[in-house]
Amino acid sequence: MHYVEIENSIISILERSALGVYADLGIPDSAAPASIRSELEIPKEKAHGDLASNIAMKASKKAGKDPLDLANLIKERMERVLASSELKDEIAKLEVRPPGFINFFLTKSHLHKTLLQIKREKENYGRSAVCRGLKVQVEFVSANPTGPLTIAHARQAAVGDALANIMEFVGCAVVREYYVNDEGTQMDILGNSIRARYLELFGMISEGFPEDGYKGAYVKEIAKAFKDKSARRYVEAKDVKPFREFGLNRIMDGIKKDLKDFGVKFDVWYSQKALARSGKVEKTINLLKSKGYIYEKDGAVWFRSTDFGDDKDRVVFKSDGAATYLAPDIAYHLDKYRRGFRRIIDIWGPDHHGYVPRMKAAVRALGYQEESLSVLIVQLATLTRGGKALSMSTRAGEFITLREVMDEVGKDVSRFCFLMRRLSSHLDFDLDAVKIESQENPVYYIQYAHARIWSILSYGKKVPASLANFDSGLLEKEEELELLRIMRRFPFVVNLSARSLEPCVILQYLQELAASFHSFYTKHRVVSEDINLTRARLVLVDCVRIVLGSALNLLGVSLPKKM
Repeated sequence: MHYVEIENSIISILERSALGVYADLGIPDSAAPASIRSELEIPKEKAHGDLASNIAMKASKKAGKDPLDLANLIKERMERVLASSELKDEIAKLEVRPPGFINFFLTKSHLHKTLLQIKREKENYGRSAVCRGLKVQVEFVSANPTGPLTIAHARQAAVGDALANIMEFVGCAVVREYYVNDEGTQMDILGNSIRARYLELFGMISEGFPEDGYKGAYVKEIAKAFKDKSARRYVEAKDVKPFREFGLNRIMDGIKKDLKDFGVKFDVWYSQKALARSGKVEKTINLLKSKGYIYEKDGAVWFRSTDFGDDKDRVVFKSDGAATYLAPDIAYHLDKYRRGFRRIIDIWGPDHHGYVPRMKAAVRALGYQEESLSVLIVQLATLTRGGKALSMSTRAGEFITLREVMDEVGKDVSRFCFLMRRLSSHLDFDLDAVKIESQENPVYYIQYAHARIWSILSYGKKVPASLANFDSGLLEKEEELELLRIMRRFPFVVNLSARSLEPCVILQYLQELAASFHSFYTKHRVVSEDINLTRARLVLVDCVRIVLGSALNLLGVSLPKKM
């Protein structure tokens, strides 16, 4: 049976058994669905089986039973059903563990079938149609074009790209989008900063540098490039526009190159300036007004966001008629929905945490389900060298760029490290430590496993390892079975990562798979005098290669054949 079929069958039998127990206990059917529907989980401990369900703990309160007793009742009923079902050859036993988990142990023959499935599906192993073509937009990075990308943006880039890969792997139709904030006060500040540095190149410093200007060295570089192109043509110019537009284009070119070299691609570069000029902002606010969610007070125009749980109403147009950031953001999200997206994922930095409720309110006010918008707050990353933190500030010009990190430790290490923790966790990693080639360096440890397998396959290439002529039943050692157990979980891990929107789930899985492979390799020879066992083990390690490769591809990390 295919892994999807098995999981669906187990869930079906779980539900039927639980409903039967409910009926025996006199619990009305109307109380059952919300309590009974349960997704299978992968136990953290090997001793707890291959799959587990907390269905009894979810239902115990309504059933008025101790969760452990309820779990045993469900287990007994399931065992009777399983005895006459097609799952009898796939599930070795059921076990109840405190405080009420039902654990499933798969048969060795089922684990051996995993090899056949991986060899048959190859790089498509683990791929699913869970989303069935759901159109999803992932908007990420979207850094203001006022300076180069920093490591904060780098972490968002790694997360967004990996998530997009993962969502595609489970069947979503994904569009990657960058929102270019190419107008507004910050762009005028950039233009004035470049103009001041430009004048300095001609010894004209009487006006001084803007108090709120961008002080980074990159501003001086842009000013010099502007001077090289235009000479003294703009020395007397008071209009900041030429400086602003030159800086915008220069910085965006740098951002695009950095992202490309980081392995991140975007399908759409969406201009805020174009949005404003399209008239969509005013039309969106008028739509909200027609719904009764817009009012005027003190000369300003307000969005009644408190109707949807925000702590206070928000200004969308100030008293001078200028739009706040919120007005185009609402229009932008309406445009997302009107382009056909049914799932929207926004990836923001921690400085936007307070912005989430008002955007959720806007989505509901526009008539869409709040759940259709997921806002992921990615915490900051701190780089250290020798244990000493390196500081950063874009405005002051004391920052670490994505380019600098890539130049020092490479794309693969950078991406891997930025994905190591949950999005809500602050990230620290040491530039010196991640360059060390040892098993303490997780990216090296995983890539080395992939390279080692290529070496093994090359050494054993004269031994046929085809689907048709190997005996998986020869794989009986615990290290072999453990590799099979871990590889069998890969489809679950991918689906879990997609559901939770946490790429680190796959990274943690990779570490477990690599560790299991290294343990197997240390204890057992792959190529030996036993030709049949050699064939089986070559197929085993080739399947490890396939799964390692698929998982690394999802994270955007390369697959070395030699190290």
